[in-house]
Amino acid sequence: MRNTRKQIDELSYQIIGAAIEVHKHIGPGMLESVYQTCLEIELTTRGLSFQQELEIPIEYKGHHVQGLFRCDFLVESQIVIELKTVAELLPIHEAQVINYMNLLKIPKGILLNFNVTNLFQHGQKTFVSKYYSSLW
Repeated sequence: MRNTRKQIDELSYQIIGAAIEVHKHIGPGMLESVYQTCLEIELTTRGLSFQQELEIPIEYKGHHVQGLFRCDFLVESQIVIELKTVAELLPIHEAQVINYMNLLKIPKGILLNFNVTNLFQHGQKTFVSKYYSSLW
């Protein structure tokens, strides 16, 4: 398990590199499910452990609410990845990643939009939570 800021940052670097590799081969304009499958292959190739379509538990007034939130990937139990193929990222997309991080108590999240010409410059946003701040 990665438990320092440096290790989390190195992991996010690997994830963004994997996403860039997928984007380099596939390009923009595909369905999100295509990028998700290709990113799954790329993360596996890089030896990273992950869960896909992880159901995020929500409690409401003492009741467990099922099936409302699913994150695209949770990598090494440390970084949430949410994939999009949209014309532009909106604040609601950012809120989605932040909510996932807080509900799962995860230190970092990455929002990837594959519908851009340059993924590194225009298609990725990284977020840190209060759990990242508590790492050394």
